[in-house]
Amino acid sequence: MKHRSVPLVLGAVTVAAAVTGGVLFLGDGGDAGASGKGGDLPPATATVVRTDLVQSKTVDGRLDFAQRRPVKSAVQGTVTVAASEGRTVTRGQALYELNDKPVTLLYGPVPMFREMKVGDRGSDVLQLERNLRDVGYGSKLYVDIRYDKDTEAAVKLWQKSLNRETTGRVGRGDVVFQPGQVKVVAADAALADQVGPDTPVLTIASTKPVVRAELDQTDGALVARNTKVEVTLPSGRTAAGRVAGTVRPEETASGGGAGAQDGITVEVVLDGGAGAASGEDAKASASVKFVSEAHRGVLAVPVEAVVALRGENGGYGLQVVQGTTSRMVRVETGMTADGRIEVSGPDLREGMKVGVAKS
Repeated sequence: MKHRSVPLVLGAVTVAAAVTGGVLFLGDGGDAGASGKGGDLPPATATVVRTDLVQSKTVDGRLDFAQRRPVKSAVQGTVTVAASEGRTVTRGQALYELNDKPVTLLYGPVPMFREMKVGDRGSDVLQLERNLRDVGYGSKLYVDIRYDKDTEAAVKLWQKSLNRETTGRVGRGDVVFQPGQVKVVAADAALADQVGPDTPVLTIASTKPVVRAELDQTDGALVARNTKVEVTLPSGRTAAGRVAGTVRPEETASGGGAGAQDGITVEVVLDGGAGAASGEDAKASASVKFVSEAHRGVLAVPVEAVVALRGENGGYGLQVVQGTTSRMVRVETGMTADGRIEVSGPDLREGMKVGVAKS
């Protein structure tokens, strides 16, 4: 099977560059089929091997969690219990406390956009009633879109358990709705800080570990979704992953900066899920190997073994050495990686000795 020549994407030498920089012979005998003895033998040889060629780039990365976003206070108040960094918060638990009252995490896609009370109707009410049921205060509730007396009674029981005033109403600053459990990745407001509407109090993320890495703008081919990567974690363990996409500089833990605008921030999802980075030091660097292309089980030789053939047909060849004689064999070239180039042709076999320039 023949392979078309392909341009090198990541930092290796192209065939053309190899021909100009490391060619064996371009004089007599440079055409396919020519043979020679003695003095025509190359100064050194290499073996044609069957191997995997992989084009890749390795960069530093850091552990993080996906879907990082801020949680802002909906009302004026004083932080009396700050968020606990690194903690996983689930339904019914407090994210932080404001004015000595917990701000509780509940699950759902609809944000808390109003105070809810008897007489209200809507998807936010349905969402609230589902949460009341799931935290154990909805045994008498018919879960629907109506905030009725049964809803009020369930809210009062729930408020009493939280040491809140039993008003039967749910204020905008009482709860935060999120799609599911969250990881607190940063406490943006400290104990005793005064916060007001739209003041960030903490930064949360999903509990799914990711690795973020910076690539150059010229590495755009590597940021496609599902590009495979290999991550070396701070402990030295390796984990497979894939590119989930890119994130804006302001979404990163460092907050971006002038330098971040010059590159592409890539978010990598680890295949092992939530446990893939368990026990790892989140403050230490990881190593991320991006694989852009791989050819498996191909014949390959050192790049400097390729010879530019003369004549009207041109092309490339290899000087095959057999004992004290040599002959030029025409080959098709393919991808290059790590100083080797893919070669194929009807007269080429694994194990053959080919000439290379003396190092």
